Amino acid sequence: MFTGIIQGRGAVFETRPAGGGLVMGVEADFDLDRPQEGESIAVNGVCLTAKGIRGRRFHADVSPESLSRTNLGRLKTGGAVNLERALRLSDRLGGHLVSGHVDAVAALLARERVGEFTILTFSLPQGQARYLIPKGSVAIDGISLTVNRVDEASFSVSIIPHTLEITTLGGLHPGGEVNIEVDLIGKYVERLLTHEQGGKSSRLNLAFLAEHGFLR
Repeated sequence: MFTGIIQGRGAVFETRPAGGGLVMGVEADFDLDRPQEGESIAVNGVCLTAKGIRGRRFHADVSPESLSRTNLGRLKTGGAVNLERALRLSDRLGGHLVSGHVDAVAALLARERVGEFTILTFSLPQGQARYLIPKGSVAIDGISLTVNRVDEASFSVSIIPHTLEITTLGGLHPGGEVNIEVDLIGKYVERLLTHEQGGKSSRLNLAFLAEHGFLR
């Protein structure tokens, strides 16, 4: 589990095919303090298992499933990535709960400077709009951000100068692809509302909520 607060960037120093997936080598631009072999590290928001940790370098296996759902397979040697080590129970939750399980890949549609801020507008893959709400949370390449605006085909976020400086968003241009993880709470709520068991729909639905005073 992660928070979406990026600790630093990394550079890909190696990629090689392996068992239908690939092995990726990454070098962080910060010290991996007290590293543990097999620990989880989010690479562009994708939860990977670090192995062969040597100083600031580590390798990770990327499964065929991860390659099909994320932008990791399109990274080249020298490519920059965002990095976050796994959350400890004693850490501050500065962003939001991020699982590291990417839902879709989106493309940057527009980049606009508004005062000191930068507004980024991304395409929204089909079926994902229902999980985003204005002022809700979304993880973009592992970065916890607040949704400004959303419609069925796109959404936008406002980026502060600090985030542009320490993450890969500073070098992102229209057409560039990013990993998107929507807020997992919304997915659990949808599952509860739509789940069927033994041919019967869940009693937790909009009619139930209205009957018991949760909706007006």
